[in-house]
Amino acid sequence: MQGKHVTIFGGSGFIGRSLIQKLAREGAIIRVPVRAPTQALFLKTLGHVGQITLIKMNIGDKKAIKSCCIGSDIIINLLGILFEKRNSTFEKIHIEVARTIAESAAEERVERLLHMSALTPASSANSKYAKTKIIGEEAVLKAYPDATIFRPSLVFGPHDHFFNTFAEMSRFSPILPLIGRGKTRLQPIYIEDVVEAMLIAIKHPETQGKIYELGGPQIYSFKELFELILKTTQRKRLLLPIPYFVAKILGFFCEFFPTPILTRDQVKMLENDNIANKEHLTCKNLGISPHSLESILPQYLSHYKPNTY
Repeated sequence: MQGKHVTIFGGSGFIGRSLIQKLAREGAIIRVPVRAPTQALFLKTLGHVGQITLIKMNIGDKKAIKSCCIGSDIIINLLGILFEKRNSTFEKIHIEVARTIAESAAEERVERLLHMSALTPASSANSKYAKTKIIGEEAVLKAYPDATIFRPSLVFGPHDHFFNTFAEMSRFSPILPLIGRGKTRLQPIYIEDVVEAMLIAIKHPETQGKIYELGGPQIYSFKELFELILKTTQRKRLLLPIPYFVAKILGFFCEFFPTPILTRDQVKMLENDNIANKEHLTCKNLGISPHSLESILPQYLSHYKPNTY
């Protein structure tokens, strides 16, 4: 990686921060297109002086996207949204922007293109998020057939959204909502294992054109994840089963908030399991033994325990 020019779209997000730090340690020269560079200055501290450059870019500007790709050896697309806003829709981010990045990578003849997708079973295609992720993959591979695609299940680690959100909720709320009675199965994977998968892929040309489904060593039901959160934070709360149709009504009202904790589309996603398909390539094919959720969760949820400040 020494001296390689790497452009990372979505680099200021959860996975991007960890990936940038690892790439910087290996000597990569990194460019991160962001909407507001002043709000992403913390990324520059992850490497040496001048090693990480922030580029102001409007994600809706195709010319700007193509300009950011010029001179790149490796391009990584981590862009993705969990809910829509007026100027940021699933179609725009997951399909249109993904296609533009892949087309730009092909035009620039970059060595590698890595694309972050998500575990979206065919049965979850009624979800707009899932459908656009699938179409986005197809668009990327059509434009750049050698792209390496990653489909992680629920990603956990410090600063994650899922576990921190519900651990925080458990501090103030006497109940936690079990959508669909908490039967949905997920296969949480540690953020550092996801980053390691990407680094290994970059270094091994045989991963080109391959799709990897990334899941942790154990499968949990939604209810079991909540129970683990409560056990880790040493709290007792009522787990209230909520039918899907009721959850969708709640999601409708939550969508009026700037950052909704739940949307109707997310409820649709929860109607289907989110686990790696054994018929696909997985962490095992990359030589990775994923960390267990139990070994990591206490490291960053401990401050949610009672009387902890």
